[in-house]
Amino acid sequence: MTTTDRPFRDSDAQPTESGTEASLLSPDDVFHILQTFRRRETIRYLLDADGPVKMGDLADHVAAREHETTVAELTSTQRQRVYVPLYQSHLPKLDRAGVIEYDKPRGIVRSSDRIETFRPYLEAAAPSPASATGGGVGADDGHDRRYFVAAIAAAASLLVATAAGLELPGPIVGAIVTALVALGTASI
Repeated sequence: MTTTDRPFRDSDAQPTESGTEASLLSPDDVFHILQTFRRRETIRYLLDADGPVKMGDLADHVAAREHETTVAELTSTQRQRVYVPLYQSHLPKLDRAGVIEYDKPRGIVRSSDRIETFRPYLEAAAPSPASATGGGVGADDGHDRRYFVAAIAAAASLLVATAAGLELPGPIVGAIVTALVALGTASI
């Protein structure tokens, strides 16, 4: 399959007759483009870039984010599994939509004026530090994790006490369970 890459546009070019290039994307187009992690992460990377980027650097960044690791710790297989789909599918799609300018033969990617359309969507859906690192609920401060460990320990203690023959009055067990649920709800 042959793709025809558009030449880079002059960054000083005049806006189109509709006002700006960004206005040409419908909400459906925006959501379609943002439906995959790799395209979202590509756009995030380019929004932060200060100019054209090498396709390999972009692929390394996306692969590291996808595998929740650093670029230095990526395996060649992890890199390749992200590089190939970016090269063959995602970057050409973004180029055809006018979101980026992709010089496939040179391996250079540059954002277009249209990329700013995506900033509010990506900022609204920005991953929390915990989800970005794969730490799960509350991993940023450890508070929720400590609660769940304590709740499991309390429940296990009640189970062991009951199994050992310790008879706790129903209202005490009910109060303990109610307190655990209330604390869990408050920590969410």
